[in-house]
Amino acid sequence: MIIGVPKEIKNNENRVGLTPAGAMAMVSAGHQVYVQATAGNGSGFTDKEYTDAGATMLATIEEVYAKAEMIIKVKEPIEKEYPLIKEGQLVFTYFHFASYEPLTHAMIKSNAVCLAYETVEKTDRSLPLLIPMSEVAGRMSTQEGAKYLEKPMGGRGVLMGGVPGVRPANVLVLGGGIVGTQAAKMAAGLGADVTIMDISLPRLRELDDILPANVKKVYSNEHNIREAVKFADLIIGAVLIPGAKAPSLVRRDMLKTMRPGTVMVDVAIDQGGCFETSKATTHENPVFVVDDVLHYCVANMPGAVPYTSTLALTNATLPYALQLANKGWKQACKDNHELTLGLNVVHGKVVYKGVSEAFNLPYTNVNEVLN
Repeated sequence: MIIGVPKEIKNNENRVGLTPAGAMAMVSAGHQVYVQATAGNGSGFTDKEYTDAGATMLATIEEVYAKAEMIIKVKEPIEKEYPLIKEGQLVFTYFHFASYEPLTHAMIKSNAVCLAYETVEKTDRSLPLLIPMSEVAGRMSTQEGAKYLEKPMGGRGVLMGGVPGVRPANVLVLGGGIVGTQAAKMAAGLGADVTIMDISLPRLRELDDILPANVKKVYSNEHNIREAVKFADLIIGAVLIPGAKAPSLVRRDMLKTMRPGTVMVDVAIDQGGCFETSKATTHENPVFVVDDVLHYCVANMPGAVPYTSTLALTNATLPYALQLANKGWKQACKDNHELTLGLNVVHGKVVYKGVSEAFNLPYTNVNEVLN
C-alpha cells in the first residue's frame, strides 16, 4: 500500500502521524511511505531520518494526498485539506466528528474511508488509540492549570501545593477515566487538595485503591458539582462519551458562584466541551474569561509536547496501521472488530451511531459497507 504522511497544519500542531521508526516498519512490510518535507521537524525528527528509514520525501501536502492510498496523520483534516482527500482514500487519524458538523459533511462528500483513532475500541471498552493522548492531556491539564492559577496569568494567585501554614489549591476533576486519573495524580503529586467525580461507583472504588489519600472520590451529579465548584481553584473537565458530544456538566449560572480567577481546563473540548461556556482555543491564544473565570480550552493540548506525544501515539497506532496496510481496510476491519468500531464515515455513509445522532444524519450499519 502507498502510505502518505502530511505535515499537520492545525494551529501550533507540531506532532506528526508517523515516526521514522514507524516508517521503517511500514517499508520493511513492503509498503511505500511518502512523507511531506519537514513534517517531523516539530517533533524532533529530520527529513534525513525518514529517508534513512526508507521513506520518500515530497515537497508539498498536495503531492502526499495525491499519491497516498492511506493517509496517516494526527489531527482531523481542516478546511484547506478537504479538497485534497480522494474518493476511496483511507484517512486514519483523530476525527472527533461529533464536535464539528462541517467536517462531517465534508468527509461524507469526499467519499473517503474515515477511520477514527478515538473510536477504535477493545472488548473491555478501552480506547487504545485515545489512551496515550489522554494520558498526555490529563497530565498537561494539571500543568497548565497550575500555570494559569498564577496571578500574572489571570488566575487567583494560588500555589498548587501551598506552603506550611497555607492551604493548598482545591482541584476538582470531573471524570474518572484516563484523563481524569492522570490529572488527579499530577495534582495530588503537587500537593493539592483534590476531588475527583465520576458516575460509576465501580470506577470510584478502583480510584480509591490507586489514588493517594489527598484525592477524595465523590459521586458525580448536578448537586455535588454545584457545591464543589464554589470552592474549587482549578476545575478540570475530563469526561468522554466515545464518538459522541461531551455532556455539559458545568452550567453558565454556576460561574457566578465561583471565585474570581478560578481556572477551568476543558480537556473534553475535542468532543464539544463539558463546560457550557467552553469554546475551542489554540496554543497561540489559549484562554478567555467569562464571568471572571479563566477558561483554557485548547483542542490539541498534546501538540505542545510533540516529541513525547508523537512517540506515544505511534507506539499505539502502528500495529493497527500495519494491519490496514497489509490487508486493506475492509479485510482488516473484518478480521479485527476493534478497527471496525473505528469506522465513522465510509463512502459517503455515516456508520458510527454517535456521529449520526449528533447531527441527525442517516445511519448505516457498518456491516453494510464491509460486505
